Amino acid sequence: MKVGAICFAVCLSAAVAFAAVSKDEAKRLSQAGAILTELRNTPDKGIPENLWAKAHCVIVIPSMKKAAFIVGGEYGSGVMSCRTADGWSNPVFMQLAKGSWGLQIGGEAVDLVLLVMNNRGVDKLLEDKVSLGGDAAVAAGPIGRSATAATDAQMGAEMLAYSRAQGVFAGIDLSGGVLRPDKEADARAYGASAKAAEIIRGTNHAMRGPAEAAPFIAALKADVGHPAPRQ
Repeated sequence: MKVGAICFAVCLSAAVAFAAVSKDEAKRLSQAGAILTELRNTPDKGIPENLWAKAHCVIVIPSMKKAAFIVGGEYGSGVMSCRTADGWSNPVFMQLAKGSWGLQIGGEAVDLVLLVMNNRGVDKLLEDKVSLGGDAAVAAGPIGRSATAATDAQMGAEMLAYSRAQGVFAGIDLSGGVLRPDKEADARAYGASAKAAEIIRGTNHAMRGPAEAAPFIAALKADVGHPAPRQ
């Protein structure tokens, strides 16, 4: 009985250790890291520093294309990481369901960044799916070094949303969209039994993050001067 239990534990550990992301998921992580690196280097035209410091989680969805909203069943794909006592969590892969927000002109791709501003928003995201503007309040985020011009709606939102086109960041209203964990991508990266909540909270200590996540996590950690938000 003990031998069987040991074998099961070793096999489970190996499955977690050798789980691998696809080329598409590796690209998501790389692009998300590049977007955040540029974002952190443009404080006057990007997300205000004081809002970044208060954000509990960050979601990046690179290269959202209008065509993906026209063909039924397609999604924008990205990644999410949350602050922890040790820095930032392993990334969870995310999907944004189709919608129409006037994201672009012609075939231009748009990058999306969402800040999750409180634990309630985090808990909702770790459920099966979240309707933006319904299950979770979302508002277009204020731009610039300071958030002093933010409206009451922005400051009270569970999520703040930003878009980037041609290198320029702007707030965007994503109400009506649906966010959910990408369970298939998470299974490839962390193993078939992986759950979004345990990835974010680090409750499974045998679970290793994919090596391809290093640029994304490094871009998050570059903001080392800001303390984690109060719970």
